[in-house]
Amino acid sequence: MCGRYAATAHPDELVEAYEVALDATGEVSRSLLRSPQQPPPGQPDHNVAPTKQAPVVLTRAPRGEAEPGDPVRQLRLLTWGLVPSWAKHPSVGARMTNARAETVLDKPAFARAAARRRCLVPVTGWYEWQASPVALDARGRPRKQPFFIVRADEAPLALAGLYEFWKDPDAPADDPRSWVVSYAIITTTAEPGLDRIHDRQPVALDPGAWDAWLDPGTTAPEDVGALLAASHVPGRFRAWPVSTAVNSSRSNGPGLLEPAPAEELEGVVDPGTGEVVGP
Repeated sequence: MCGRYAATAHPDELVEAYEVALDATGEVSRSLLRSPQQPPPGQPDHNVAPTKQAPVVLTRAPRGEAEPGDPVRQLRLLTWGLVPSWAKHPSVGARMTNARAETVLDKPAFARAAARRRCLVPVTGWYEWQASPVALDARGRPRKQPFFIVRADEAPLALAGLYEFWKDPDAPADDPRSWVVSYAIITTTAEPGLDRIHDRQPVALDPGAWDAWLDPGTTAPEDVGALLAASHVPGRFRAWPVSTAVNSSRSNGPGLLEPAPAEELEGVVDPGTGEVVGP
């Protein structure tokens, strides 16, 4: 699964790294948060959690034009947690942060978006929680150690995503805040090494696959499935244990990405060697 990630780049950095033609992060869409988001959407965020708005890259004709134009690669701020257009209430998005690669083309909530509304989710890296095989927490359950995972080659990291539009039927038709524009991240089985942390991982697309993934004309299920399968190449990532401070969605800042001191580790499995670290 992918339940938290870090997105620490500014929009201007993302425009360059992901070859964006239009920075549309200033456009308004409805937030599902009750309180103002911290850090504000579009600012570096070391602990992106579901229901937050975060930068997403997609290819679509620009909004507001009198006649539809050619699709343009854009950078937008979308809400994490996909809300299908037919949903009765946007709160369902909190349960749809991830879509499984094995079933994304079949599930009613994701199938239409998988065929026509795909996106890239730019991230610095993502967090996963490893259940210790030997250490227990205060409740007698396996102790969970958070890890941070990045590309080993430091290339731009883009997770495969889907996006969708939901309109509040009770809101004025011309109110931009009546629209919730949301996304989900696609996950797959974890590759060797990372599977010692968790049995799932997000699908990370290499730059050579970005054009095809974002192309609205790529609609055949077999083509979409091939892109998801081709991205799963072992050895692209490195991971290290980090502080349990990331467990709270209120925690933020660069310190969350720092390796946890060895004395704080207890029953942690090294993803590279399989050895158990800590007393």
